[in-house]
Amino acid sequence: MDRSPALRIAHTSELTASERGRIRELLDTAFEGSFAEEDWEHSLGGIHALVCDADGDPIAHGSLVQRRVLHTGRSYRAGYVEAVAVRADRRREGHGHRVMAALEHIVDTAYDFGALSASDAGAPLYTARGWQVWPGRLAALGPAGPVPLPEEEGTTYVRPAAGGTLLAPGHPLQFDWREGDLL
Repeated sequence: MDRSPALRIAHTSELTASERGRIRELLDTAFEGSFAEEDWEHSLGGIHALVCDADGDPIAHGSLVQRRVLHTGRSYRAGYVEAVAVRADRRREGHGHRVMAALEHIVDTAYDFGALSASDAGAPLYTARGWQVWPGRLAALGPAGPVPLPEEEGTTYVRPAAGGTLLAPGHPLQFDWREGDLL
């Protein structure tokens, strides 16, 4: 019998206030206090992949939200990965891979491509799963027009949906505007 903790997929609206609170605690701890309120807001409103222990405490989490991305004059639906974390005492057990596999399945079935911004610590997980650093320019579509994001270059990863190909890096990816970190 498989004793690995169950993986749950749920929309934000399906999570109880208590579950949201425990996820937020996991993220605050995993990111060592650098997970801001705006980061939390960015992770809400989409689909969550959640692994919990027998007591219901989160072991691993990631969420997928829709972002609009303009590229070569076309608007794309991107599944944007947010708030991926694994509890420190449960790392290196495959929970991050389980969370990402669930989110990638959603990208494959509902989006044109996936995107995420990776920390140095998180990058090996994404590259091991076939995500690639976006080699082109990045921008956000601000209230006054495009805002270049050179500081995000080299840390933004993309993955085509199943059967798709990567977009042409000769043209920038221009992400929709939001408060806080733009990517």
